Amino acid sequence: MSDPYENTPERVFAALPPTQGRGFAQSWWGQAWVKALEDATLDPKQLKTGRRLARAGAVGAVSVRPGRVTAVVNDRDHTAHRADVLLPELSEEHWDRFLDMAVERAGHIAALLDREMPPHLVEDAATAGVELLPGLGDLEAECDCDAWDHCGHTAALCYQVARLLDQDPFVLLLLRGRGERELLDALQLRSVSAAETAELRQETARQETYTGVDAAEAYAAGEILPPLPGAPAVPAEPGLPPSLDTETDPAPGVDPSALEFLASQAAREAHRLLVDALRAGHEQRVVEAELTPGQDAVRLAAGGPEVPVTARLAEGSGRDRESLALAVRSWEYGGAAALDVLETDRPAGAETLARARAALESAWEDHERPDLRASRSRWTVAGGQTQLRLGADGRWWPYRKEGGRWAPVGPASQDPATALALADGLE
Repeated sequence: MSDPYENTPERVFAALPPTQGRGFAQSWWGQAWVKALEDATLDPKQLKTGRRLARAGAVGAVSVRPGRVTAVVNDRDHTAHRADVLLPELSEEHWDRFLDMAVERAGHIAALLDREMPPHLVEDAATAGVELLPGLGDLEAECDCDAWDHCGHTAALCYQVARLLDQDPFVLLLLRGRGERELLDALQLRSVSAAETAELRQETARQETYTGVDAAEAYAAGEILPPLPGAPAVPAEPGLPPSLDTETDPAPGVDPSALEFLASQAAREAHRLLVDALRAGHEQRVVEAELTPGQDAVRLAAGGPEVPVTARLAEGSGRDRESLALAVRSWEYGGAAALDVLETDRPAGAETLARARAALESAWEDHERPDLRASRSRWTVAGGQTQLRLGADGRWWPYRKEGGRWAPVGPASQDPATALALADGLE
């Protein structure tokens, strides 16, 4: 019988050494992988077991193939189990969209070659209808221990894969169906083809002439005219607003640079909303709360305006420039939810507090647990410079003290140990 994986690209990574008291992902895309696991796993005890096994170095060599990652995991009683985690591969159509998008933006290719996956690459891919990072329910588990959901063995494998993703985002792309060499060859081929096509279009445009259609003739032939064409495809990126750089002086009180920035941001937001509205299942999603003026000022400031515009946004939102910079950093980590955690310290209710304490108890072994001092929704490491903040959705946000102010240093995590390790890793 032939091997079904004989011609399938595969990478094998040696077993990673044990590690103590650290998170399993430092990069934001590694954090997204961990979040997909933790959001979908029904039994938090299995997650705790998986973290313990991964930290103990119980995960053997990891084999990565399209749609599947495999390793042998040694249980605490030294029983070996084969664990597999499955991730849906991208279709040929989705790969075509991703490649077209990457060719149009040379910075994306350069980032991947530097073993980076910047947020705008993932956002541009999502705009093209391609979800690179796993979502809720995408990580399926198979283990010879016969667990029907993620068990400690598959959870340990997932946590170990997060460490591999930190080192090389091509691991994720291989799981989605394309190896590094195959992907780079396809990008090079499309780059050449795109340049040739653009040159041909320019030559054709120079040669073609267009004539109109007589209105009376078109009206008389109305019954035999072809049906209207379908709606045009959504543009790959937002349009450019008109330039205000003219010889005419602006009216009193009008700042052309600020107006151009506002128009550009409005175009980007309109494009994002349109793409999101046309995405499958949009009608079933919860409607996002409207941003307050203060939140919207932070959203605009995150777009990188010039210094005078940033100063106006700070003044208009009642913040000084340092406070606005912290708010922008929070926004980039998690939008309105992250901004709320930065600027609001609500007292935790009894039920929320009980769940938080249970999460803190299960996140570390007894001898590894840090000394945390609780105040409302914030837990500060005694005598240290790190802090955990609990969001309204139960996720933990890592903070560090910088220049006398508490500042966010990463995205949220379901696991408090992962969040605190991210803050500790900056020391």
